[in-house]
Amino acid sequence: MDDTRLGVDVGGTFTDVVAVRDGRVTVEKVASTPDAPEEGVLAGVDASDADPEAVTYFGHGTTHATNAVLERDWAETALVTTEGFRDALEIGRQARPDLYDLHQEKPRPVVERDRRYEVPERLDERGEVLDPLDESAVRDLADRIDADGVAVALLFAYENPAHERRVRDLLAAELDAHVSVSSEVLPEIREYERTLTTALNAALAPPVGRYVGRLDDGLRERGVTAPLRVMGSNGGVMTAREARERPVTTLLSGPAAGVQGAAHVAERAGLADLVTMDMGGTSCDVSLVRDGDPVVATDVTVGDYPVGVPTVDVHTVGAGGGSIASLDAGDALQVGPESAGADPGPACYGRGGTRPTVTDAHAVLGRIDPGAFLPEGDATLAREAFEPLAGALGEGIEDAAAGVLRVANANMAGALRVVTVERGHDPREFGLVAFGGAGPLHAAALAEEVGMREVLVPRTAGVLSALGLLVSDVVADESASRVRPWSDVDPDALGETFADLEADARERLGDGDGEVRVDHTVDVRYVGQSFDVRVPADDIAAVPERFHERHERRYGYAAPDESLELVTVRVRARRVVDPPDIAPVDPGSTLADARRETRDVRFDDRTHDAAVYDREALPTGTAFDGPAIVEGAESTVVVRPDDAARVDADGNIRLEVSA
Repeated sequence: MDDTRLGVDVGGTFTDVVAVRDGRVTVEKVASTPDAPEEGVLAGVDASDADPEAVTYFGHGTTHATNAVLERDWAETALVTTEGFRDALEIGRQARPDLYDLHQEKPRPVVERDRRYEVPERLDERGEVLDPLDESAVRDLADRIDADGVAVALLFAYENPAHERRVRDLLAAELDAHVSVSSEVLPEIREYERTLTTALNAALAPPVGRYVGRLDDGLRERGVTAPLRVMGSNGGVMTAREARERPVTTLLSGPAAGVQGAAHVAERAGLADLVTMDMGGTSCDVSLVRDGDPVVATDVTVGDYPVGVPTVDVHTVGAGGGSIASLDAGDALQVGPESAGADPGPACYGRGGTRPTVTDAHAVLGRIDPGAFLPEGDATLAREAFEPLAGALGEGIEDAAAGVLRVANANMAGALRVVTVERGHDPREFGLVAFGGAGPLHAAALAEEVGMREVLVPRTAGVLSALGLLVSDVVADESASRVRPWSDVDPDALGETFADLEADARERLGDGDGEVRVDHTVDVRYVGQSFDVRVPADDIAAVPERFHERHERRYGYAAPDESLELVTVRVRARRVVDPPDIAPVDPGSTLADARRETRDVRFDDRTHDAAVYDREALPTGTAFDGPAIVEGAESTVVVRPDDAARVDADGNIRLEVSA
């Protein structure tokens, strides 16, 4: 019986399925089913033709929690908090998108005011009891609360969770509702973020729990006995039970899987420092990988809400293949954020779209042939869509299309600079890994724009997020804020905190094979700062020196004579997954065999004769120069004039970008 691993990633348009059977990689795409996402996943499993009894690993990337937040489609939720702090969730922070806009409206709170309740109790900043918990008041609340999810966020619960846990036990005994407590969801400082994240977890737990349950049942009905693993925002997979209990940790499940897949492919190719670029139909997600590991942040915003759980640091811009080109109020060319989406899609798809998009610009310039991947695809429809825009600009159709690509590239180059230059990294020291359906079309131009010299396009570029599910470790993050001057930190007490957090993290990993690795870090800041820097804490005595070094690298200065403050203690435990072999099968062809045709393609205001290659027929080890187009089942790679391409041992295309 073949050993089979399945990875299924749900997107807005397609659900991608990657199956690895004893080293052979097969890919399936089925239509997503937004109203019942599990049906699309199960249809993908059926389409893979995998023997259910042979499936030894099942990884799943989901947008269910993300869509629920963006659409506010969550459970009725109540909040229980310390007396006097009922409105912390609504007051929020001073930070806002436009500092000088006097008419901005804050996002609606996750829990409306009439569902926010206070209980008498109070701890001090070290977790000592000032006022004991009034248990009778909690019991009275149980009679008043009518909600499917309840969030409990009491003051300073990250120092002492006893009151929160007692509230949870009292409410759980009386209510048929999911109860989330901040000391388990996000036991860290900053009242707004801690309360908000706990409220989101409580709001998401019922719908996500039902979804995961239906999916798990559907897999069992098909005979799949491998445990369901769900991708977390932190770049690791978790058990189905974890996903039900902490759904807020799945908010960036899909993008995180893509970054993990890119990191794995790049590591096999000898790249440890890279920028990932995932460009689909509506947006482009950019992230940074250092020393083989994705950069993880705890200040990521999803929709209108800052979520404090560890999350792969992804920066998103509204630039995708379906982004619509138009003129703004000042008659300047703009691209996006409005998108043609999947229905009707770009004009060249032949599905009724009439407005010019980024994909249509590529069709006008000859970089893609819509008829090659869609029966109704037609490049002449793209030209027709561009005629009004070109007329308004006073340019030819090709010039207008080239301008659209320049604007889209400028938007995405800005995103690349956000995750590199703005965070203290020189992009020239990184490679660019481009994936998604549209990423490889833009990769070389973007690399040149920011000074990169190498681009890697994975063999499975169009479904890399699904592949990422099969190579991601099982990860558990635990944290606890301990705000105090560094000079007051007792190394023995800190060691005990690390030991407790590590025990919790190992328990969350569950049973399984594979080596378990544990990392200890601390968040430290200068006294008086409102932001902190994460520092490895394997050697407690070395923390101050490491902090100064990292602070200078990130912000351009250090102040060794200033006093330091410990903020948060963190533990990450991971069970290392043995990744499947993904070496390609030799197609048995030559470079000449893979060449389909020669096509007129426009680059740099000139039309070139470009060779068009069939990606599936390209043998490993071959090399060719641009201009060229490489057409695959899920994506198209553009090799510009003066750029060079080669196919490595894994079937990836490596581009050497001209200066």
